[in-house]
Amino acid sequence: MAEPLRISLPARLEAILYLKGTPVSLQELARLAETSEQQVEQAMLALEASYAQRDTALDIVVGSGTYSLQLRAGLGELVRDLLPVNLSTAALRTLATIALKKRILQSDLVDLRGSGAYDHIKELLAQNFIERKRQSEGRSYWINLTDKFHRTFSVLPTTGPEEVEPPSLQAESTQAA
Repeated sequence: MAEPLRISLPARLEAILYLKGTPVSLQELARLAETSEQQVEQAMLALEASYAQRDTALDIVVGSGTYSLQLRAGLGELVRDLLPVNLSTAALRTLATIALKKRILQSDLVDLRGSGAYDHIKELLAQNFIERKRQSEGRSYWINLTDKFHRTFSVLPTTGPEEVEPPSLQAESTQAA
């Protein structure tokens, strides 16, 4: 059996900052990365140095006790002109999170993206990029990508075993049809 891929702490912190899309405190980064605040501080210094040495579109922004990953100044207009849809940057990040997970509970998405995700979900539903189905056991919703998402972003849907709905959801889908 192959050993699981080990991802460095700076890379994990970069992913957290990207997915959150808002400034994140040192304490929250340590909690999400499941490590100490001291290790997060050291890893953030390494990540900042890495960004400073590269010519990249993204930048680590350090605020009053928070860190965020943002588009470098001057690139906002370029990116807005390139987007194939009229979605806010925050909604696009939420959509990217859903796309990475392929299927996610709304409650888990809100944990990852913050309470602003509720507005992003409304925006994504209104433009038909996602669909919601009530969980059979629980109070949350399952969020899935739609065919429109796959067509718009030229991403082919995969049909791996990780995407098979639990039997309870398959029954709900069949009854709704």
